[in-house]
Amino acid sequence: MLRVENLTKVYKNGEIEVEALRGVSFEVKTGEMLAIMGPSGSGKSTLMHLLGCLDTPTGGRYILDGNDVSNLKEDQLAEIRNKYIGFVFQQFNLLSRTSVLHNVEVPLIYNGVRKRERREIAKEMLEKVGLGERLHHNTNEISGGQKQRVAIARALVNNPSLLLADEPTGNLDSRTEKEIMEIFLQLHQQGHTIILVTHEKSIARYAQRIIYLVDGRISREEVVRDAV
Repeated sequence: MLRVENLTKVYKNGEIEVEALRGVSFEVKTGEMLAIMGPSGSGKSTLMHLLGCLDTPTGGRYILDGNDVSNLKEDQLAEIRNKYIGFVFQQFNLLSRTSVLHNVEVPLIYNGVRKRERREIAKEMLEKVGLGERLHHNTNEISGGQKQRVAIARALVNNPSLLLADEPTGNLDSRTEKEIMEIFLQLHQQGHTIILVTHEKSIARYAQRIIYLVDGRISREEVVRDAV
Protein backbone atom coordinates (compact mmCIF):
# COMPACT_ATOMS: atom_id res chain seq x y z
CA MET A 1 0.00 0.00 0.00
CA LEU A 2 2.68 2.47 1.01
CA ARG A 3 6.40 2.49 1.71
CA VAL A 4 8.69 5.17 3.07
CA GLU A 5 12.45 4.80 2.70
CA ASN A 6 14.94 6.84 4.75
CA LEU A 7 12.49 9.76 4.91
CA THR A 8 13.97 13.03 6.19
CA LYS A 9 12.51 16.49 6.72
CA VAL A 10 14.54 19.58 7.57
CA TYR A 11 12.94 22.93 8.36
CA LYS A 12 15.00 26.09 7.98
CA ASN A 13 14.56 29.20 10.10
CA GLY A 14 17.15 31.64 8.85
CA GLU A 15 20.50 29.93 9.38
CA ILE A 16 19.02 27.45 11.86
CA GLU A 17 18.07 23.98 10.60
CA VAL A 18 15.71 21.72 12.51
CA GLU A 19 15.65 18.01 11.64
CA ALA A 20 12.05 16.94 12.17
CA LEU A 21 12.53 13.47 10.61
CA ARG A 22 15.84 11.63 10.51
CA GLY A 23 15.69 8.63 8.22
CA VAL A 24 12.29 7.02 8.81
CA SER A 25 11.54 3.76 6.98
CA PHE A 26 8.51 1.46 7.20
CA GLU A 27 5.78 -0.19 5.13
CA VAL A 28 2.01 -0.40 5.48
CA LYS A 29 0.18 -3.25 3.80
CA THR A 30 -3.19 -2.89 2.11
CA GLY A 31 -5.91 -3.32 4.72
CA GLU A 32 -3.57 -2.75 7.67
CA MET A 33 -4.36 -0.49 10.62
CA LEU A 34 -1.25 1.27 11.93
CA ALA A 35 -0.81 3.73 14.80
CA ILE A 36 1.99 6.28 15.04
CA MET A 37 2.83 7.44 18.56
CA GLY A 38 5.34 9.86 20.03
CA PRO A 39 5.70 12.78 22.42
CA SER A 40 5.39 16.41 21.35
CA GLY A 41 8.27 17.24 19.00
CA SER A 42 8.88 13.61 18.03
CA GLY A 43 8.07 14.23 14.35
CA LYS A 44 4.71 12.47 14.19
CA SER A 45 2.84 15.53 12.87
CA THR A 46 5.54 16.09 10.25
CA LEU A 47 5.29 12.45 9.21
CA MET A 48 1.50 12.74 9.01
CA HIS A 49 1.83 15.73 6.68
CA LEU A 50 4.21 13.82 4.42
CA LEU A 51 2.02 10.70 4.37
CA GLY A 52 -0.97 12.87 3.53
CA CYS A 53 0.90 14.58 0.66
CA LEU A 54 0.46 17.94 2.39
CA ASP A 55 4.22 18.46 2.23
CA THR A 56 7.28 16.93 0.54
CA PRO A 57 10.30 15.34 2.23
CA THR A 58 13.79 16.82 2.21
CA GLY A 59 15.21 13.39 1.43
CA GLY A 60 14.18 9.77 0.99
CA ARG A 61 11.29 8.25 -0.93
CA TYR A 62 7.55 7.87 -0.35
CA ILE A 63 5.73 5.31 -2.49
CA LEU A 64 1.92 5.46 -2.26
CA ASP A 65 -0.15 2.85 -4.08
CA GLY A 66 2.69 2.36 -6.57
CA ASN A 67 3.30 6.10 -7.12
CA ASP A 68 6.52 7.82 -6.07
CA VAL A 69 5.15 11.03 -4.59
CA SER A 70 8.40 12.20 -2.98
CA ASN A 71 9.12 15.12 -5.31
CA LEU A 72 5.77 16.03 -6.83
CA LYS A 73 4.69 19.63 -7.30
CA GLU A 74 1.78 21.13 -5.33
CA ASP A 75 -0.85 20.60 -8.05
CA GLN A 76 0.28 16.98 -8.45
CA LEU A 77 0.15 16.44 -4.69
CA ALA A 78 -3.37 17.87 -4.63
CA GLU A 79 -4.42 15.37 -7.27
CA ILE A 80 -2.90 12.48 -5.27
CA ARG A 81 -4.64 13.66 -2.08
CA ASN A 82 -7.97 13.89 -3.83
CA LYS A 83 -7.65 10.48 -5.45
CA TYR A 84 -6.00 8.34 -2.79
CA ILE A 85 -6.34 9.87 0.69
CA GLY A 86 -9.15 10.55 3.15
CA PHE A 87 -8.45 12.78 6.17
CA VAL A 88 -10.01 12.84 9.64
CA PHE A 89 -8.79 15.61 11.95
CA GLN A 90 -9.11 16.35 15.65
CA GLN A 91 -10.90 19.66 14.94
CA PHE A 92 -13.44 18.02 12.53
CA ASN A 93 -12.93 20.82 9.92
CA LEU A 94 -16.60 20.89 8.93
CA LEU A 95 -18.48 23.72 7.26
CA SER A 96 -20.62 25.40 9.89
CA ARG A 97 -24.28 26.28 9.36
CA THR A 98 -24.59 23.85 6.48
CA SER A 99 -26.19 20.43 6.51
CA VAL A 100 -24.49 17.21 7.46
CA LEU A 101 -25.28 15.90 3.96
CA HIS A 102 -23.67 18.89 2.23
CA ASN A 103 -20.50 18.55 4.31
CA VAL A 104 -20.09 14.98 3.15
CA GLU A 105 -20.85 15.92 -0.47
CA VAL A 106 -18.10 18.55 -0.70
CA PRO A 107 -15.24 16.28 -1.95
CA LEU A 108 -17.59 14.90 -4.61
CA ILE A 109 -18.50 18.41 -5.75
CA TYR A 110 -14.78 19.12 -6.28
CA ASN A 111 -14.58 15.91 -8.30
CA GLY A 112 -17.42 16.99 -10.57
CA VAL A 113 -19.85 14.25 -9.50
CA ARG A 114 -23.43 15.06 -10.47
CA LYS A 115 -25.84 16.13 -7.75
CA ARG A 116 -28.06 13.05 -7.70
CA GLU A 117 -25.14 10.63 -7.64
CA ARG A 118 -23.18 12.51 -5.00
CA ARG A 119 -26.23 12.70 -2.73
CA GLU A 120 -26.67 8.95 -2.91
CA ILE A 121 -23.00 8.36 -2.11
CA ALA A 122 -23.08 10.84 0.77
CA LYS A 123 -26.23 9.25 2.22
CA GLU A 124 -24.63 5.81 1.99
CA MET A 125 -21.51 6.96 3.84
CA LEU A 126 -23.56 8.67 6.55
CA GLU A 127 -25.60 5.53 7.06
CA LYS A 128 -22.33 3.62 7.32
CA VAL A 129 -21.30 5.73 10.33
CA GLY A 130 -24.74 5.66 11.94
CA LEU A 131 -26.01 9.10 10.91
CA GLY A 132 -28.66 8.17 8.38
CA GLU A 133 -31.29 10.04 10.41
CA ARG A 134 -29.27 13.28 10.63
CA LEU A 135 -28.81 14.13 6.97
CA HIS A 136 -30.47 17.52 7.04
CA HIS A 137 -29.33 18.72 10.47
CA ASN A 138 -26.82 21.57 10.44
CA THR A 139 -23.40 20.75 11.84
CA ASN A 140 -23.86 23.32 14.62
CA GLU A 141 -26.87 21.30 15.82
CA ILE A 142 -25.07 18.02 16.47
CA SER A 143 -22.67 16.73 19.14
CA GLY A 144 -18.90 16.44 18.90
CA GLY A 145 -19.08 12.69 18.41
CA GLN A 146 -21.60 13.14 15.61
CA LYS A 147 -19.38 15.77 14.00
CA GLN A 148 -16.52 13.30 13.94
CA ARG A 149 -18.81 10.71 12.34
CA VAL A 150 -19.62 13.29 9.65
CA ALA A 151 -15.88 13.88 9.15
CA ILE A 152 -15.30 10.13 8.78
CA ALA A 153 -18.14 9.85 6.25
CA ARG A 154 -16.69 12.78 4.29
CA ALA A 155 -13.26 11.10 4.27
CA LEU A 156 -14.78 7.96 2.77
CA VAL A 157 -16.84 9.39 -0.11
CA ASN A 158 -14.05 9.22 -2.71
CA ASN A 159 -13.27 5.62 -1.74
CA PRO A 160 -9.67 6.49 -0.75
CA SER A 161 -6.86 3.97 -0.71
CA LEU A 162 -5.65 5.38 2.61
CA LEU A 163 -7.52 6.84 5.58
CA LEU A 164 -5.39 9.15 7.77
CA ALA A 165 -6.70 10.09 11.21
CA ASP A 166 -4.83 12.76 13.20
CA GLU A 167 -5.78 12.62 16.92
CA PRO A 168 -9.36 11.71 15.88
CA THR A 169 -10.68 11.49 19.46
CA GLY A 170 -8.76 14.41 20.96
CA ASN A 171 -11.89 16.54 21.46
CA LEU A 172 -14.20 13.77 22.69
CA ASP A 173 -15.17 12.33 26.05
CA SER A 174 -14.21 8.74 26.90
CA ARG A 175 -17.58 7.19 25.96
CA THR A 176 -17.74 8.97 22.60
CA GLU A 177 -14.05 8.19 22.04
CA LYS A 178 -14.82 4.48 22.25
CA GLU A 179 -17.75 4.81 19.83
CA ILE A 180 -15.56 6.58 17.24
CA MET A 181 -12.76 4.05 17.57
CA GLU A 182 -15.25 1.22 17.10
CA ILE A 183 -16.17 2.84 13.77
CA PHE A 184 -12.51 2.88 12.72
CA LEU A 185 -12.22 -0.75 13.77
CA GLN A 186 -15.26 -1.68 11.68
CA LEU A 187 -13.83 0.18 8.68
CA HIS A 188 -10.57 -1.70 9.12
CA GLN A 189 -12.44 -5.01 9.27
CA GLN A 190 -14.14 -4.02 6.00
CA GLY A 191 -10.70 -3.73 4.36
CA HIS A 192 -9.79 -0.05 4.71
CA THR A 193 -6.13 0.88 5.20
CA ILE A 194 -5.93 3.21 8.20
CA ILE A 195 -3.12 5.17 9.85
CA LEU A 196 -3.81 6.76 13.24
CA VAL A 197 -1.59 9.47 14.72
CA THR A 198 -2.12 9.71 18.46
CA HIS A 199 -0.40 10.34 21.78
CA GLU A 200 -2.84 8.08 23.64
CA LYS A 201 -1.88 4.44 24.12
CA SER A 202 -5.53 3.43 24.58
CA ILE A 203 -6.28 4.71 21.06
CA ALA A 204 -3.12 3.27 19.50
CA ARG A 205 -4.01 -0.20 20.76
CA TYR A 206 -6.96 -0.37 18.38
CA ALA A 207 -4.37 -0.73 15.60
CA GLN A 208 -2.58 -3.92 14.59
CA ARG A 209 0.82 -2.32 14.92
CA ILE A 210 2.30 0.74 16.64
CA ILE A 211 5.33 2.72 15.48
CA TYR A 212 6.96 4.85 18.17
CA LEU A 213 8.77 8.03 17.12
CA VAL A 214 11.39 9.78 19.26
CA ASP A 215 13.43 12.76 18.03
CA GLY A 216 12.49 12.15 14.42
CA ARG A 217 13.44 8.47 14.40
CA ILE A 218 11.55 5.22 14.87
CA SER A 219 12.57 4.01 18.32
CA ARG A 220 10.62 0.73 18.20
CA GLU A 221 7.61 -1.08 16.81
CA GLU A 222 4.99 -3.10 18.64
CA VAL A 223 2.61 -5.69 17.20
CA VAL A 224 -0.71 -5.34 19.02
CA ARG A 225 -2.79 -7.97 17.27
CA ASP A 226 -2.81 -10.20 14.22
CA ALA A 227 -4.29 -9.22 10.88
CA VAL A 228 -8.07 -9.35 10.57
